[in-house]
Amino acid sequence: MHSTVEHNFKILIANRGEIAVRIIRAAKTLGFTTVAVYSSADKASLHVAMADEAVQIGPANAIDSYLNQHAILAAAEITHADAIHPGYGFLSENADFASNVESMGLTFIGPTSDTISQMGDKASARQFMSETGVPIVSGSDVFFDNVHAGLTQANQIGYPVMLKSVAGGGGQGMRLIPSQDSFQALFELAQNEIKASVGDGRMYLEKFIDQPRHIEVQVLGDGLGNALVLGERDCTIQSHHQKVIEEAPSQYLDAATRSEMLEVALKATKKMAYRSAGTFEFLYQGPGRYYFMEMNTRIQVEHAISEEISGIDIVGAQLQLAYGQKLADIPVDTKKKFAVEARVSAQSSGTISGLHLPAGLGVRVETAIYQGYTVPPFYDAMIVKIIASGRDRQEALTRLKIAIEETVILGVKTNLDLLLRILTHPDFTSEESRTDIDWLDYQLEE
Repeated sequence: MHSTVEHNFKILIANRGEIAVRIIRAAKTLGFTTVAVYSSADKASLHVAMADEAVQIGPANAIDSYLNQHAILAAAEITHADAIHPGYGFLSENADFASNVESMGLTFIGPTSDTISQMGDKASARQFMSETGVPIVSGSDVFFDNVHAGLTQANQIGYPVMLKSVAGGGGQGMRLIPSQDSFQALFELAQNEIKASVGDGRMYLEKFIDQPRHIEVQVLGDGLGNALVLGERDCTIQSHHQKVIEEAPSQYLDAATRSEMLEVALKATKKMAYRSAGTFEFLYQGPGRYYFMEMNTRIQVEHAISEEISGIDIVGAQLQLAYGQKLADIPVDTKKKFAVEARVSAQSSGTISGLHLPAGLGVRVETAIYQGYTVPPFYDAMIVKIIASGRDRQEALTRLKIAIEETVILGVKTNLDLLLRILTHPDFTSEESRTDIDWLDYQLEE
């Protein structure tokens, strides 16, 4: 994708790790100058070395660094940045942060603060999507931050319920609550977990849906009512509500429901005049039975598989759309393709003493680690994304399996063995749907 933007803009990336590296690469491709921010634990990080400028914003604790709005905005001011890209996690869906960026006269690379507020408010988002004709999972109409309010809502909804955090992602702050007896203990665990991560203890509830698949739809909007749908992703393979392997398109979504889901997402994106990349998340139980959960108003970890099947640089498109690129000028590759992604996680902190990452036809690696890099204990455990694509699912899965077998990471424990177990399991490789969002947890218990 070629840039039609004339000015050399300076982009500050308010994030770390592989997504910061990914954004820096996209910005450099478009000729933009980049600014990294980093905590004391990330001085030797790859995103710091790759950026044109770098500013330390605080200590290792995320609350005092990557969640420190004042420090990040000050870094933007002293480096004369034109825009801020929030990445995913941290402040990426914080409407106040987006509003503060806008108030400074800077461009927020993402939707407007009003849109983030609208779709981040679960009650507002559910009402909006319901008006577009989408079935909604029954649940909370208001957020709560104390046990008593949560119990009242749970009793109204009916057990079992899913407890979720307003600001969480990647399974953080999420618990299945089977009965009133376990509500308080599980609430306190979930709230303490999310407060330590993002500092926001607001929670909400959804009625538990048994054995669904997790299907999400990737969209792009220009803020003027025009939109593109880049297909769906199947993110069903999860461990404790954290995605492990994602695929695009879904092998198991029937054609009629796929068409309806994509149309619903397109209609909603246009209706709200959405700007930038966004994702609609659904639970799918079979033909015609799907339910809207939420919209993520940010780039997703798994955006790469949508890039592989659409031919669109989604992060690059975010940057271009923020500066007036026309959506019609973004070409979509209609060639049929299949892509799958595996998240490699560190299960311990430590220094990487040996490293070999895979390559080859149809293999892509996104990471911020290198030999000699010390994996800190303070942040998300994902350290590498391995993406494989092919003409069909079997070819993509074969390439991913070979790539993971080729991967060597010494010095820290990883989940590479688990990924291979999943990729070779007959339930996963089957052409019939034999997995659901709880499947991996059951496998791990055996």
